[in-house]
Amino acid sequence: MKSPPHGIFAADSSATGRRPATSRKLMTVFSAVPNRPPRTRSWAHAVPIVLGGIAAGCAVALVAYLLWPTWGTRGADAPDKLPVSVGGMLFNLPVTAIRMKIQRHSGPQERIDLDFLYPSLEPPSAPKHVTADTVEAAVQSIDRIFLSIAAHHDALSPEQRTATIYPRYLDKAGATPADGLTMRMFRADTPYGSEDFYSAASPALTARCTRDAATPGMCLSERRVGGADLTFRYPRSWLSQWHDVAEAMDRLTAQLRGPKG
Repeated sequence: MKSPPHGIFAADSSATGRRPATSRKLMTVFSAVPNRPPRTRSWAHAVPIVLGGIAAGCAVALVAYLLWPTWGTRGADAPDKLPVSVGGMLFNLPVTAIRMKIQRHSGPQERIDLDFLYPSLEPPSAPKHVTADTVEAAVQSIDRIFLSIAAHHDALSPEQRTATIYPRYLDKAGATPADGLTMRMFRADTPYGSEDFYSAASPALTARCTRDAATPGMCLSERRVGGADLTFRYPRSWLSQWHDVAEAMDRLTAQLRGPKG
């Protein structure tokens, strides 16, 4: 079969006014593709790059935050209390109550010296700087109770001294009771010649006190806790309220002992 002459095909197309099917399909495909301007196409390629840069920056910032050193020029804050063992007994001692800087460390110690405000029994604040010009103005009445804790190494206990040693040196004169507190004088020719002995049963209190002279008299009360002896020192004038003093020593002993005390 022979193909129709070129002229006939052209005539048929022009006569009908219709384009061939192949030409119509190509035009449909090209018309379906949107005509994007060049700037829009550039931004479409840049979006993934920008998002990737932001993610990388966030990751670097997070790592830098986690690895940034947290220490500064100031040292770590010191603990408020130190666990200290004296004579095998554990005590939790406020740091600011320890009087000697060399004793401000945890662990076993042979002796440790402290002081507490009375009657609150709070640790004192840091001492103020005193100069030669202000030393007289700085001298004030004693407002604290002093405490020494020392290992006794099986020495005679305070209770044994009270029961067997002190009676040998007491004056034969009768005791002087006052508000449940009894006072007896030591003989002048004994090692305790300048002191008086106080005792009470409820609450329990025993004290050796120096007499008031050029300096106010001071009292010394002792008690044993396990392998340690506790020695309290306070002004003799406080014995006018001796119930409060005895209870303060009991509270202080209880609050300083460790959790297994």
